[in-house]
Amino acid sequence: MMIPHIPILRHGEAYESLDVSDVVDHRTGDRVARISQANTGLIRRDLNRRRRDTNPFSGLTITEIFEICCRAGSLFMTASLPCGRMMQTPDDYIRQLSRTSGLPYTLCRRNMSKIHSVLTEMQSIVSGLTRQLDAAIFDGEVVTAGDTPYCFYRAVADIGVVLPSNSPGVNSLWLPAIPLKTPVVLKPGSLEPWTPWRIIQALISAGCPREAFCFYPTGHTGADTIVENAGSAIVFGDQRTIDKYAANPRVNVHGPGHSKVIFGADLAPHWQDYIDIIVESVAANGGRSCINASMIVTPSHADAIAHALAERLASLNPLPMEVETAALSAFSNTGTAEAINTVIERGLDVDGAIDVSADYRTGDRLIEVEGSSFLQPTVIRCASLHHPLAQREFMFPYVSVVETDYLESEPHLNATLAATILSDNRDFVKILLQSSKLERINLGAIPTTHVRWDQPHEGNLFEFLYHRRAIQGVTAVDTDGLSATNRIPSDKRN
Repeated sequence: MMIPHIPILRHGEAYESLDVSDVVDHRTGDRVARISQANTGLIRRDLNRRRRDTNPFSGLTITEIFEICCRAGSLFMTASLPCGRMMQTPDDYIRQLSRTSGLPYTLCRRNMSKIHSVLTEMQSIVSGLTRQLDAAIFDGEVVTAGDTPYCFYRAVADIGVVLPSNSPGVNSLWLPAIPLKTPVVLKPGSLEPWTPWRIIQALISAGCPREAFCFYPTGHTGADTIVENAGSAIVFGDQRTIDKYAANPRVNVHGPGHSKVIFGADLAPHWQDYIDIIVESVAANGGRSCINASMIVTPSHADAIAHALAERLASLNPLPMEVETAALSAFSNTGTAEAINTVIERGLDVDGAIDVSADYRTGDRLIEVEGSSFLQPTVIRCASLHHPLAQREFMFPYVSVVETDYLESEPHLNATLAATILSDNRDFVKILLQSSKLERINLGAIPTTHVRWDQPHEGNLFEFLYHRRAIQGVTAVDTDGLSATNRIPSDKRN
């Protein structure tokens, strides 16, 4: 059976390297694809060349790019697109993605729909990032809001993105760089080259300049080279990654989310009304996202919440990848699943934590189904937020439930990417809205996993890539420079 060879892309040009690696089926170990590997010297040369090249988007208006993104969204969902020298149908993409990443088909399709939505709604996303400024700013125009003129310039030649393998949806975060007229340099996850590659092919097929894309499958050293040599960078990683780049303003780090559902004292007694929201917050996308809730903070009724949640999550049984009702993702590396299970078991040996899920699930936490390793949903009732299992985050539906007052406990809590706040107490909510430890906030019955793409996610990509230019004395700009009505009279010039 023929398998695709996914090449390197050097400013849009395919390049097959002699150095290749295999991407394999997580169940059988069979080879699914061969991928060319980029070395550090090649990456460095290409990115230095970028600085000498003109911007590949310079011939396109922002309106034209929005139209390209919309067409690309449709192509991504429905078209057969190049995958190396072969063609890839949407069904091929779902099957290949599932085989190497461990995502069941149903979650592959949901992530596919998410990317489609981002591409087709790009105009409103960019409007949200710019706070509704006229998109003509990306065509070099001076625009006004009220009496204030606005002018922006792109501050970097390109943006490097070091992608993980945990979820295809993370690719949504770099996509706005395209209408922001910023070339992208992508390092795909070692187990998930499929999604960034297919997005690139959809955009090129829709009319996006191929020169806007570099695609470098590479190892850790190559990833570091991208971060060091691109104009700016987005990286995904753990706390060590956050610490590594903490002092580098060129790098936007997406680390653990430590997302939470937070009850106020007024609504905690009514927790039953919100159990559906909690379940979705914990389990959506197989629990793999940084915006999945990994902690429930409540001032009361923690035992009842933990048991009800564990009973509901126990219905999410490990199933074969192809089953349409499958909602749990397998681990592509059995050793990773075993290591996580060991960490949890050791934590349970420390007084003050109970695995409530053990009363409801069938079989052990770590289980194998048709060659795939799964960790079944786990709810840990912790007596204290200082317990080793209270503030942990893993790549499956895992959540701790702690009974404590959030305001008193916040100094001891990790920073939170996404928080669902369940309270009608205006004073309590107002304090949380001012908190520097909460980034995304959902007020009311909205899961932590619900995202509005016109809202910034771990930083505003527009503000990361563009700088505002001070400008005065000009009310209009045309393609030839200052319009005649704005030129300074000769007798007023210095």
